[in-house]
Amino acid sequence: MIKLIDKILNEFKSCFTRNATFKWFVTIIIGLMIRTDKLGLTSVIRDLSLNPKVYESMIHFFRSSAWNYETIANKWFEIVNKYAPIYKEGDYIVLVGDGVKESKEAKKMPGVKKLHQESENSSKAEFIFGHMFGGIGVLANSTSKLFCIPLMITLHDGVKNMFRWCKDESRQSSHIVQIIENGFSVSKVMGNSILLLDRYFLSVSALEKLNELTKNSNTIMHIVTKAKTSCVAYSPDFEQKVGRGRPRKKGDSIKLDTIFSNDEYKFTKTKVELYGTLEDVEYHCVDLLWGQKLYQKLRFVLVKYNGKRSILVSTDLNLSPESIIKLYAHRFKIECTFRELKQVLGAFSYQFWCKSMPKLKRYAKKSEVNRQVEEIKCEKQRKRILNTIKAIEGYVLFSCIALGILQILSMKFSDSVTVVRYLRTKSNETLSEASMKVHFRHIILLSLCKNKGLSITEIISEKQLEAEKMDFFQAS
Repeated sequence: MIKLIDKILNEFKSCFTRNATFKWFVTIIIGLMIRTDKLGLTSVIRDLSLNPKVYESMIHFFRSSAWNYETIANKWFEIVNKYAPIYKEGDYIVLVGDGVKESKEAKKMPGVKKLHQESENSSKAEFIFGHMFGGIGVLANSTSKLFCIPLMITLHDGVKNMFRWCKDESRQSSHIVQIIENGFSVSKVMGNSILLLDRYFLSVSALEKLNELTKNSNTIMHIVTKAKTSCVAYSPDFEQKVGRGRPRKKGDSIKLDTIFSNDEYKFTKTKVELYGTLEDVEYHCVDLLWGQKLYQKLRFVLVKYNGKRSILVSTDLNLSPESIIKLYAHRFKIECTFRELKQVLGAFSYQFWCKSMPKLKRYAKKSEVNRQVEEIKCEKQRKRILNTIKAIEGYVLFSCIALGILQILSMKFSDSVTVVRYLRTKSNETLSEASMKVHFRHIILLSLCKNKGLSITEIISEKQLEAEKMDFFQAS
């Protein structure tokens, strides 16, 4: 197990221009994988018995110019493709995308803004101040469990004005478009894909961006998502009128919700594997035009399941209705990944702030906030703020890598691990990320002691207290 971790982490070495920076990367990833609390970076120092004096250097690492987010993310895509048993639907890998909001109260933290919570949960406030992230994960499966391995999570809101300073056009788009762009960047590295999205992402802007990206590339990416019950589509069969005037682009409008009641005889009964069990499902599949002024042909699958009605959508007109239903059921896996990132690894427990940032005003209007940012003309101040954003996104990316490694270990070594974290019965043959983290924390001292020639052993022991180095190895 420790040798596989060492092998994976050493593949990142080419992403760093300085060896010292790479050593900090390895230390932080191992620390995130074993730490017992979520009290910032000090937990890494405590759980690895590092010298407290290295705290300042660790903080500086996140703002270092010796690493680049895109380079590390692309290398992580390659590693996941190489070491994880990727789940495929035909010849396509399956990606999952969604947004996640994290509450933050810091008054000088870039990107913090007022956000609306759509979740119907009594424990969440309707409005919060915090960060809006967009994440992409890929499905991987063991013999008995399906994981969503996080690939990248970036800030999607509240930072557009700041990225204008460096003229980064890709960060000026909406949250929906950025998810499409991020998914496509993964597909270019890992191969042709199907991206699973929530119904919020079915929009003309998303389809236009997808068409633009696929038109200029050999990479293929399709979307499977959900439509609102009020969705209106158009018939693709229509006759062109004779005479003057613009040619028709669409046929008669069709309110999809009315098909459930008016055309019940068209529904087909079948069994589809949903959430690990075969379920009775009724569906009706039809290809229609959708999108105001776009009128792109999409595959709509109207589904009846357990008394509920859903309208699923796919841009792939060759994908079977049963596959579309089964795939969309896997979309929720990214919510499980967000939960593990929050509760097990503390991926959003960062506290990076910048004194050059204008102080957050709770009751300021959007125009006033934008004006405060635009008034920053000093290049040094702008650089500090952009470096703070880099630190935030880097911290979350490194947490994704740490969680992904734990998931790979779970899929490969669950048979050889005996960890009792259940009350009465073992829930699954494949260990959860939390169980693997507990096991790895228990064996890391002995593993490092037995494998003194590994690079991660040398790196971690180098950063420990000189007086405690002997105790570290004797503890095993």
